[in-house]
Amino acid sequence: MAQNTVEKISRTPLTLLGLGAMGAALARTWLAAGHPTTVWNRTAARAEPLAAQGATVAATAADAVAANRLVVVCLLDDASVDEALSGVELSGKDIVNLVTSTPGQARARAEWARERGARYLDGGIMAVPPMIGVPAAGGYVFYSGSAELFEQHRETLAVPVGTTYVGADAGFAALYDVALLSAMYGMFAGLTHAFALLRKESVPPTAAAPLLSGWLTAMTHSVQGSAEQLESGDYTTGVVSGLAMQVAGAPTFLRTAEEQGVSPELLAPFFELMRRRLAEGGGEESLTGLVDLLRR
Repeated sequence: MAQNTVEKISRTPLTLLGLGAMGAALARTWLAAGHPTTVWNRTAARAEPLAAQGATVAATAADAVAANRLVVVCLLDDASVDEALSGVELSGKDIVNLVTSTPGQARARAEWARERGARYLDGGIMAVPPMIGVPAAGGYVFYSGSAELFEQHRETLAVPVGTTYVGADAGFAALYDVALLSAMYGMFAGLTHAFALLRKESVPPTAAAPLLSGWLTAMTHSVQGSAEQLESGDYTTGVVSGLAMQVAGAPTFLRTAEEQGVSPELLAPFFELMRRRLAEGGGEESLTGLVDLLRR
């Protein structure tokens, strides 16, 4: 018992602002690992279950920040950070901001913290609450900003979920976060269209699901290929199905959607980008050239 008590006391104490589904999951995991945790939430009732698990509940955000050097922020949005920390003394604090934001907002928040005498680390959470505290689930958090702060608190930050540091630019965590989630939504758009095509037929969605999953998994090899083409500037390396061939096949997809009574609105914009790139002479390229179209 004495040994466990000593081990618990040696854990880094921290403050957590925000007890939504994600914040509460983080708090539970830190508490379970023996980290003295002070919590604050605008709706105080949300802190009660955590108090029963050993958390110290602060009456105000200022009290919570004052309690520990390491302050983790998991509020609704960037505006909520302003509201919660307006007038709060931050000098000497280590602020780890896990609020979903844009790269520009993260950079501005880093400067905001610096002006108040605090070190700053921005985070982009690549996980949902049920993945917190479950290493096998594969979740992690992108971190960017103060490398010194990250190294000092890396073990503590890794308790609830994995950590991936992506650079000193405070905006990079948000950038990586949104980039990966954008790819995810693109996948969801494709799945939505695919299921819609099958919907009016006697094809059980559960029968199609493993086929869709397997095909998408097989196609992920193209990610590395596209990255290498972007770095080299040669979009024709290793191309099997050139842009011209893919544009020629696009009408079949649109005609099938019409036959199945499905709106083409998820596919049509992408096909339009393909046609534009082809018109510029990219017929021998892969789809990588579309990246340049989007950047114009």
